[in-house]
Amino acid sequence: MDANLQFWRAEGQSFFQRLRLWVDALDPMLLLKSSDEIRRARLLLENPVKTPSEAIQNDQTKQAFLISLSSVHPDTNKIIPVFFRPPAFLPLSLPLVILSSLQFHAKQTFFYQFVFHTYTTGFTLLNGNGTTKAEEYSVQDKQILYSLGAISYAACIGALPLVFMNRYTSKSSLTELITRKVLPAPLFGLMSAFTAVVVRGPEFEHGITVMDRNGKVVGVSQKAGEKAVKETALSRGVLFGTTLFLPAVLMHFVERAKVAKTPRALASIRMLLITSVLGGLLPVSFSMFPQCGQIKREDLEPEIVSSTEETEFFYNRGI
Repeated sequence: MDANLQFWRAEGQSFFQRLRLWVDALDPMLLLKSSDEIRRARLLLENPVKTPSEAIQNDQTKQAFLISLSSVHPDTNKIIPVFFRPPAFLPLSLPLVILSSLQFHAKQTFFYQFVFHTYTTGFTLLNGNGTTKAEEYSVQDKQILYSLGAISYAACIGALPLVFMNRYTSKSSLTELITRKVLPAPLFGLMSAFTAVVVRGPEFEHGITVMDRNGKVVGVSQKAGEKAVKETALSRGVLFGTTLFLPAVLMHFVERAKVAKTPRALASIRMLLITSVLGGLLPVSFSMFPQCGQIKREDLEPEIVSSTEETEFFYNRGI
């Protein structure tokens, strides 16, 4: 079992443990670590003298774990491209979320949401489960094709309320409230979950590797893949749906209280609210489910359970 997964299994059992670790692992300063520093951190973690629980007490080893968690894929042991590492997710996605939330013109909304979903899809693809797929199936090519379709579809759905508004000239206050205030947040969250499911579709179609408690691979499970993808999609939908919903609700009270007098002041408050909600919810959404996922014996395929007496199995959920 990879050092990252061993660490998550030992130190990430509860939600609050995972939350504390993600707050540290999402530090943007970790993006400045060079490839040599990342490799040295991995070499330090490969020392089997201490268990992850004992090693975390050492500051040097703790820093090495944070570097590894934020930079290295646990299935492939490869360094993740810098723009798609977890610490880069907030700085890069935040301006895209703010632009995507602007409800002015359908074409602009489509473009901003297309760019947003392109980035989040790339992030999901590079941080998902890295199980080797069947050679006769061109998973990567098919994933890219499906991803482009999902990105375009998600951007179209995101711009749909504005298309509706522009087509029908009878813009009642209720219609404008629904299309500009009510629909954007759930659609944004739903489409974020949808793109995550599509890009990681091969995981529940072909399965992911599951391991016993000793880290030995016992088989490839479609059911484990389905569980991993569902959990990731749910966390992604909650993250971005709430990021647009909460500021919209709070802005309603700000406008009624007339705290801000000018449109520029209102826009600044709105940007501040989106930044605060996304920044606060990001480690929460990553912590909703364990990174080292568990699945019980009775939930696995018969061909896997017939080869072992283990009762619990583990897999990399991905992000």
